[in-house]
Amino acid sequence: MTELKRASSVVEYISKMQHFISDEGIAHADAFVPRADDVIISTYAKAGTTWMQQIVHGLRTSGDMDFGEITDVVPWIELAYDVGWDIVGEQKAKPRAYKTHHDYDAVPKGARYIWVVRDPKDTAVSFYNFMNGWILERDAVSIDEFVQEFFLGRPAPRDYWSHLISWWQVHEQNNMLALTFEDMKEDLPTAVQRVAGFMGCDDADAVEIATKQAHFSFMKAHENQFDDHPLAEKRCAALRLPAGAGSSKVKTGTVGGHKNKMSEVTVQKLEQKWAETVEAQLGFTNYGALRKALAHG
Repeated sequence: MTELKRASSVVEYISKMQHFISDEGIAHADAFVPRADDVIISTYAKAGTTWMQQIVHGLRTSGDMDFGEITDVVPWIELAYDVGWDIVGEQKAKPRAYKTHHDYDAVPKGARYIWVVRDPKDTAVSFYNFMNGWILERDAVSIDEFVQEFFLGRPAPRDYWSHLISWWQVHEQNNMLALTFEDMKEDLPTAVQRVAGFMGCDDADAVEIATKQAHFSFMKAHENQFDDHPLAEKRCAALRLPAGAGSSKVKTGTVGGHKNKMSEVTVQKLEQKWAETVEAQLGFTNYGALRKALAHG
């Protein structure tokens, strides 16, 4: 029997993650047909997904917190079959809401979409922190190894840059709302108001409650409802991980948190990747320029 253990190298990590979603799970997700009023939250991993799930669910329920974990009520389309989330039936409230990490080409079409984008450097750090101690044996792989060998090495269309470019190209469609993680952090009330307007929620009390419950302090106080434990419980065996492995998704949520976390070499490689992909295709010289364009959108 294969030993239950966390990955101690990037190669082992990639090998384990090949079993993260089963073939049946992929087929189930591909067959999903959303309704026109469904809201699908699309982000690259660790770019504000859980935060937006909490905002959307709070708006549609006036602050319901009667759930085990947020993805029980705003299910992840790609993992639904393997974890046991229902993506076909009715939900606690309307509109139905979902999360996905698909790029635009792969996402189920016909719904409404909220796209949240985050600085790739901060995204990379958050990605590493989430996996370190869960899929990865704690500190067995350095952040520089992880970012250079995995985050920078992911092939298109599963990499950060392809995901960003695909959603940018459709972000002005009427069924799209685009937000940056940084603008949400800087002015949460305005961000929640924008989401409420997009969802057709004109209940001022619901907006106030949803805003309060989207603050870091509130989510940190309810951390066990944002820790992916249903996913960890169901997928540990497939990933050959020790029982009880898991990781909180409520960290610090900082802007600029990558500073002093990665080596200068890693930072330069991230900037070079941006120049070769996003700048080459969209013309934005850095993330700040793209953020500014979205804000003026």
